[in-house]
Amino acid sequence: MQEKSRAEAGATTTRVRKIQIDAETAGQRIDNFLCRELPGVPKGRLYRLLRRGEVRVNGGRIRAEYRLAEGDEVRVPPVRLRREAVSPPTRFAESMLDCVVFEDKRLLVIDKPTGVAVHGGSGVSHGVIELLRHARPDLKDLSLVHRLDRETSGCLVMAKRRSALRALHEQFREGRVEKNYLALVAGDWQLGERLIDKPLLVTHRKGGERHVVVSRDGKPAQTRVRLSRRFAPYSLVQCAPPTGRTHQIRVHLADEGFPILGDERYGDDDANRQAKRRGLSRLFLHAQSISFPDDHGNERHFTTPLAEDLDLFLGTL
Repeated sequence: MQEKSRAEAGATTTRVRKIQIDAETAGQRIDNFLCRELPGVPKGRLYRLLRRGEVRVNGGRIRAEYRLAEGDEVRVPPVRLRREAVSPPTRFAESMLDCVVFEDKRLLVIDKPTGVAVHGGSGVSHGVIELLRHARPDLKDLSLVHRLDRETSGCLVMAKRRSALRALHEQFREGRVEKNYLALVAGDWQLGERLIDKPLLVTHRKGGERHVVVSRDGKPAQTRVRLSRRFAPYSLVQCAPPTGRTHQIRVHLADEGFPILGDERYGDDDANRQAKRRGLSRLFLHAQSISFPDDHGNERHFTTPLAEDLDLFLGTL
């Protein structure tokens, strides 16, 4: 009984809420909306609430892909939260402010450090979004424009307004956004500039995370790859993915026989061990730049330098 009372003391339960969707929120997926309204709740738990019908829109059940419309009424059910999951450590949250490389009224761009997820969920208490909202309460509407894997460092763009998020998502759908990554792979890349065009399928969860394979049953995925520099027995390649599937670059390169060093999910164990002995302690994948047109048709281009630990590793080769 004493243990139960301590557990209850360390938890809090939210109230049932009914939220009217305005023009600024319209167009957002219900799962992303719930992430904002129930900070600290793992995404898997939010999906269970949706599957069970505890989340309702206009009185009816909806799927996670449902996009909210202006005038919708969303029922947000009561959720039990651990108090420690509600607020991240202040010092950790404020450290994210040092990563900001650009900010205006619509956008916030950071140089994301490795090891930090973009949002909480799947065993992660707090991601970039939750940390920045905690450090800057004025950023309560901050939303991800795109995603980076937890291990990947580099350029991450977020929208401060729903209107900016909708506009950028439209540009992604139209193929007007260009992203570039740097990856160090095992092997000597002698394929020139190559477009890897292989569909990708999310098969199952492995270790709590999604696992992706090349499959004809998957969704279309393309990655353009070219050599940047050789570091025998490795190759530094530049990757430009027109599509943005989960783990796309990692799976495409591994399937071509050039796994990214430090990739414990899709990489080569022997190559990873050798790289670790040389000093590489994580996935060698860095989001180098992203560009897209703004509202006036001018090109916006954001670049982040190769992460210091990766640059130091190249210096040892």
